[in-house]
Amino acid sequence: MRGPVEVEVVIPAFNESVRLPDTLDRMVGFLDTRPWSARIVVVDNGSYDDTSAVAGSVRGRTEVVTIGCAQAGKGASVLRGMRTSSARYVGFTDADLSTPVATLIEVLAELHHGAAAAIASRHAPGGAFATPRSLVRRVGSQVFRTVARPLVPGVHDTQCGFKFFDRRAITAALARCRNAGFAFDVELLQHIHADGLRIAEVPVTWRDAPGSTLRPVRDGIAAVAAVCRMHGTSRSDPTTRTRC
Repeated sequence: MRGPVEVEVVIPAFNESVRLPDTLDRMVGFLDTRPWSARIVVVDNGSYDDTSAVAGSVRGRTEVVTIGCAQAGKGASVLRGMRTSSARYVGFTDADLSTPVATLIEVLAELHHGAAAAIASRHAPGGAFATPRSLVRRVGSQVFRTVARPLVPGVHDTQCGFKFFDRRAITAALARCRNAGFAFDVELLQHIHADGLRIAEVPVTWRDAPGSTLRPVRDGIAAVAAVCRMHGTSRSDPTTRTRC
């Protein structure tokens, strides 16, 4: 476990040597101006490019460390980074930083005011997409949200890659997570909701960045299937029942 800081930012990375430098420069530049003690943790998920070397070359007041994750999957990487944290607040952002980095100010304000989770949302009132998405991604997103909605009532967007948490408040929920793929967000939020903790959404304008390793059809189908299985483990709560 790493030494304590106020805020720790986990970045899951698989072959992100091209996009990671700009993301780290922007994140370090932002955190260097803030009054919080902070650390960035890049979780290298078996990359075979220069991801780790790139992460180690960033310079600034904010510490950047790299750890490995042997289990494949974005969820596995994020969970490893968060479970090894000792920060007061811990969360993650995608390697492309499609969500404005200044959103961190708003999500931390929500956590300061008692939320256990503060998540960026493209679908909450006030949220938006800066660039049009393909038909495949729009349809896939709608299907996923329809299936996921009963598990996390009131949450408009479970999949935006910018989420932060009160680490102590979600310790039990984090320990119960098992999903290693793209549906891990839903599982974690489901556990937080089941524990009676508050989830706050912060509307954002999201900018798609080229170079994503996400395969919309293959990964989307796998994520929907994983969420359907979550419904099967939630039958004791009638509000989460749905037909997949």
